Amino acid sequence: MRIGELARRTGVSPRALRHYEAAGLITSDRAANGYRVYAENAVGRVSNIRYLLDAGLTLDDVSTFRSCLDGDMPSTPPSALGLEIARERLAVLDARIAAQTAARDRLARTLAATTGGV
Repeated sequence: MRIGELARRTGVSPRALRHYEAAGLITSDRAANGYRVYAENAVGRVSNIRYLLDAGLTLDDVSTFRSCLDGDMPSTPPSALGLEIARERLAVLDARIAAQTAARDRLARTLAATTGGV
């Protein structure tokens, strides 16, 4: 299938698909006209990439799982490495949330002090 069909079937933009390919997470062949052609298994692979990205992992984190992206990731128990990566990513997200909450609180206090309310 061509990139437009893969994009339509997975809900992922062609630009993101090219990015995943540049990262080595998906592969394509080239047709005689130069168009990218993806195998049918690319649909599941892209779905698994999105599953991991939506869980808060980075593209670098996802590359660690390259060997198992063709399986049923949502129902497969995570490996020890997968759990370690998830814990690290959770700590990063928690730190970002705390920093954003502190910034929001400072802004709310400043607005309250200068305008008498938010």
